[in-house]
Amino acid sequence: MKYVKWIFVVLLICSLTSFVKKNKPTGGLMVGDRAPSFEIRTSAEQPTMELSHLKGKYVLLSFWASYDASSRVSNVSLNHAIRTASSENIEMVSVSFDKYASIFDETIRKDQIAGSAACFVETRGENSRIFKQYRLNKGFSNYLLDQNGVIIAKNISAADLSAYLN
Repeated sequence: MKYVKWIFVVLLICSLTSFVKKNKPTGGLMVGDRAPSFEIRTSAEQPTMELSHLKGKYVLLSFWASYDASSRVSNVSLNHAIRTASSENIEMVSVSFDKYASIFDETIRKDQIAGSAACFVETRGENSRIFKQYRLNKGFSNYLLDQNGVIIAKNISAADLSAYLN
Protein backbone atom coordinates (compact mmCIF):
# COMPACT_ATOMS: atom_id res chain seq x y z
CA MET A 1 0.00 0.00 0.00
CA LYS A 2 2.91 2.29 0.80
CA TYR A 3 4.28 1.91 -2.75
CA VAL A 4 0.91 2.55 -4.32
CA LYS A 5 0.79 6.01 -2.71
CA TRP A 6 4.29 6.84 -4.02
CA ILE A 7 3.42 5.62 -7.49
CA PHE A 8 0.33 7.84 -7.41
CA VAL A 9 2.41 10.87 -6.34
CA VAL A 10 4.97 10.26 -9.11
CA LEU A 11 2.23 9.89 -11.72
CA LEU A 12 0.58 13.07 -10.50
CA ILE A 13 3.83 15.06 -10.71
CA CYS A 14 4.59 13.68 -14.18
CA SER A 15 1.13 14.57 -15.45
CA LEU A 16 1.37 18.10 -14.06
CA THR A 17 4.79 18.57 -15.64
CA SER A 18 3.54 17.49 -19.06
CA PHE A 19 0.45 19.68 -18.66
CA VAL A 20 2.57 22.77 -17.95
CA LYS A 21 4.80 22.09 -20.96
CA LYS A 22 1.82 21.67 -23.29
CA ASN A 23 0.28 24.98 -22.24
CA LYS A 24 3.48 26.96 -22.54
CA PRO A 25 3.15 29.41 -25.46
CA THR A 26 5.26 28.26 -28.39
CA GLY A 27 4.04 30.60 -31.12
CA GLY A 28 6.10 33.21 -32.85
CA LEU A 29 9.77 33.86 -33.10
CA MET A 30 11.90 34.30 -30.00
CA VAL A 31 14.62 36.66 -28.81
CA GLY A 32 17.90 35.67 -30.48
CA ASP A 33 16.24 34.47 -33.70
CA ARG A 34 17.06 36.18 -36.98
CA ALA A 35 13.99 37.96 -38.28
CA PRO A 36 12.87 36.61 -41.66
CA SER A 37 13.18 39.16 -44.41
CA PHE A 38 10.09 40.09 -46.38
CA GLU A 39 8.88 42.42 -49.10
CA ILE A 40 5.59 44.25 -48.87
CA ARG A 41 3.66 47.01 -50.63
CA THR A 42 0.20 48.41 -50.06
CA SER A 43 -0.62 49.35 -53.64
CA ALA A 44 0.69 49.10 -57.18
CA GLU A 45 1.86 52.71 -57.18
CA GLN A 46 3.78 52.39 -53.91
CA PRO A 47 7.34 51.04 -54.04
CA THR A 48 8.08 47.71 -52.41
CA MET A 49 9.55 47.89 -48.91
CA GLU A 50 12.14 45.24 -48.12
CA LEU A 51 13.05 44.54 -44.53
CA SER A 52 16.61 43.69 -45.56
CA HIS A 53 17.09 47.30 -46.76
CA LEU A 54 16.83 48.50 -43.16
CA LYS A 55 19.99 46.69 -42.00
CA GLY A 56 22.26 48.99 -40.03
CA LYS A 57 19.31 50.47 -38.11
CA TYR A 58 17.20 49.22 -35.27
CA VAL A 59 13.79 48.15 -36.57
CA LEU A 60 10.57 47.85 -34.64
CA LEU A 61 8.19 45.45 -36.38
CA SER A 62 4.61 45.78 -35.22
CA PHE A 63 2.07 43.19 -36.38
CA TRP A 64 -1.53 44.10 -35.60
CA ALA A 65 -5.11 44.40 -36.86
CA SER A 66 -7.82 46.98 -36.26
CA TYR A 67 -10.16 44.27 -34.92
CA ASP A 68 -7.62 43.25 -32.24
CA ALA A 69 -7.84 46.02 -29.63
CA SER A 70 -4.70 45.17 -27.67
CA SER A 71 -2.47 44.96 -30.75
CA ARG A 72 -3.91 48.21 -32.09
CA VAL A 73 -3.28 50.05 -28.79
CA SER A 74 0.24 48.65 -28.68
CA ASN A 75 0.88 49.80 -32.25
CA VAL A 76 -0.26 53.35 -31.45
CA SER A 77 1.75 53.63 -28.22
CA LEU A 78 4.91 52.26 -29.86
CA ASN A 79 4.48 54.67 -32.75
CA HIS A 80 4.17 57.57 -30.31
CA ALA A 81 7.30 56.40 -28.46
CA ILE A 82 9.25 56.32 -31.74
CA ARG A 83 8.06 59.84 -32.66
CA THR A 84 9.10 61.28 -29.31
CA ALA A 85 12.44 59.46 -29.17
CA SER A 86 15.58 61.42 -29.85
CA SER A 87 17.15 58.50 -31.74
CA GLU A 88 17.31 58.68 -35.52
CA ASN A 89 18.68 55.14 -35.70
CA ILE A 90 15.33 53.32 -35.48
CA GLU A 91 12.60 52.64 -38.03
CA MET A 92 9.12 51.35 -37.33
CA VAL A 93 7.44 48.98 -39.76
CA SER A 94 3.75 48.54 -39.00
CA VAL A 95 1.95 45.63 -40.69
CA SER A 96 -1.81 45.26 -40.33
CA PHE A 97 -3.65 42.05 -41.15
CA ASP A 98 -6.99 43.72 -41.82
CA LYS A 99 -9.08 42.09 -44.50
CA TYR A 100 -9.99 45.36 -46.22
CA ALA A 101 -7.58 48.14 -47.13
CA SER A 102 -10.32 50.73 -46.53
CA ILE A 103 -10.58 49.70 -42.85
CA PHE A 104 -6.79 49.86 -42.56
CA ASP A 105 -6.71 53.34 -44.15
CA GLU A 106 -9.37 54.66 -41.77
CA THR A 107 -7.64 53.13 -38.74
CA ILE A 108 -4.31 54.67 -39.70
CA ARG A 109 -6.01 58.05 -40.14
CA LYS A 110 -7.81 57.84 -36.78
CA ASP A 111 -4.71 56.60 -34.95
CA GLN A 112 -2.56 59.31 -36.61
CA ILE A 113 0.35 57.05 -37.47
CA ALA A 114 0.52 57.42 -41.26
CA GLY A 115 3.43 59.85 -41.49
CA SER A 116 5.74 58.51 -38.83
CA ALA A 117 5.99 54.81 -39.66
CA ALA A 118 6.12 52.60 -42.71
CA CYS A 119 2.53 51.32 -42.61
CA PHE A 120 1.36 48.37 -44.64
CA VAL A 121 -1.74 46.20 -44.87
CA GLU A 122 -1.64 42.51 -45.66
CA THR A 123 -5.20 41.69 -46.76
CA ARG A 124 -4.54 37.95 -47.06
CA GLY A 125 -4.39 37.79 -43.25
CA GLU A 126 -3.52 34.35 -41.89
CA ASN A 127 -2.88 33.09 -45.41
CA SER A 128 -0.12 35.61 -46.04
CA ARG A 129 3.53 34.67 -46.22
CA ILE A 130 4.50 37.19 -43.51
CA PHE A 131 1.90 35.81 -41.08
CA LYS A 132 3.35 32.33 -41.58
CA GLN A 133 7.02 33.42 -41.50
CA TYR A 134 6.55 35.16 -38.15
CA ARG A 135 4.29 32.38 -36.81
CA LEU A 136 1.62 34.79 -35.62
CA ASN A 137 -1.00 32.07 -35.12
CA LYS A 138 -0.71 32.50 -31.33
CA GLY A 139 -1.50 36.23 -31.53
CA PHE A 140 -0.07 39.44 -32.86
CA SER A 141 3.39 40.44 -31.71
CA ASN A 142 5.97 43.14 -32.07
CA TYR A 143 9.70 42.63 -32.41
CA LEU A 144 12.67 44.93 -31.87
CA LEU A 145 15.51 44.03 -34.22
CA ASP A 146 19.13 45.06 -33.88
CA GLN A 147 21.20 46.44 -36.77
CA ASN A 148 21.82 42.90 -38.07
CA GLY A 149 18.18 41.80 -38.07
CA VAL A 150 18.37 39.73 -34.88
CA ILE A 151 15.41 39.92 -32.49
CA ILE A 152 16.53 41.59 -29.25
CA ALA A 153 13.06 42.06 -27.71
CA LYS A 154 9.58 40.65 -28.25
CA ASN A 155 6.21 42.19 -27.30
CA ILE A 156 7.97 45.28 -26.07
CA SER A 157 5.97 48.08 -24.41
CA ALA A 158 6.41 51.78 -25.16
CA ALA A 159 8.20 52.24 -21.81
CA ASP A 160 10.58 49.35 -22.58
CA LEU A 161 11.24 50.80 -26.01
CA SER A 162 12.13 54.18 -24.51
CA ALA A 163 14.63 52.43 -22.22
CA TYR A 164 16.24 50.70 -25.24
CA LEU A 165 16.48 53.96 -27.15
CA ASN A 166 18.03 56.03 -24.35
